[in-house]
Amino acid sequence: MSRPTPDRQLSARQARQLMDTAYLAAATGLLWVALYYLPVGSPLFRLALPLPLALLQLRHGWRCAVEGMLVTALLLVALMGPIRGPLVLFPYGCLALWLGWGWRRRLSWWITLSLGGLIGAAGFLVRVAVLSVLVGENLWVLITSAAAGLLERLFSLLGLGPGLDLLQVQIVALLLVLLQNLVVVLCLHAVAYWIFPRLKAPISEPPPLLRALVALDPL
Repeated sequence: MSRPTPDRQLSARQARQLMDTAYLAAATGLLWVALYYLPVGSPLFRLALPLPLALLQLRHGWRCAVEGMLVTALLLVALMGPIRGPLVLFPYGCLALWLGWGWRRRLSWWITLSLGGLIGAAGFLVRVAVLSVLVGENLWVLITSAAAGLLERLFSLLGLGPGLDLLQVQIVALLLVLLQNLVVVLCLHAVAYWIFPRLKAPISEPPPLLRALVALDPL
């Protein structure tokens, strides 16, 4: 009669991967909940949101990062519902995967920064589209139309002639969204450059043009 085989044991590396995935996914979920429900600290929470999953990818590779992103989404669906929970993926989950992938392969900051800004801007538009479906109105058109009307009144008060039309306002708004996301992604690069080496997960070196911005480590 054959003896039963013992249960398969996890190796130390697999146990660490499992623990890091659980903790860093939970940290991302808590940051998203805090971003929605706490009245203060919103800019800091937005800046910190992609970092846990990016750190997970730097430590254990893309497979663990994807698992962590899925765990985060499922946790937030349970906590916040099927609409607000998965919105963490746009852009923060996708941005974390891209930055972690690029930093792990030591890509140039210009590459990770430019595509990261595009991912952030696309995530903003996805959130606007989802909210538009929920309220039954095109929020992008409403916001830009109100801005166009305000600019037209401002131009008339200052005697500057006719204001911008709706298409011009929408183009300017898109450029501002892209600029904002580029600044956010640059700040993410700087924070990761300062913090991740202390966690034994360094990222690529900044290009000479940006080195002066991150040379003074506040930590």
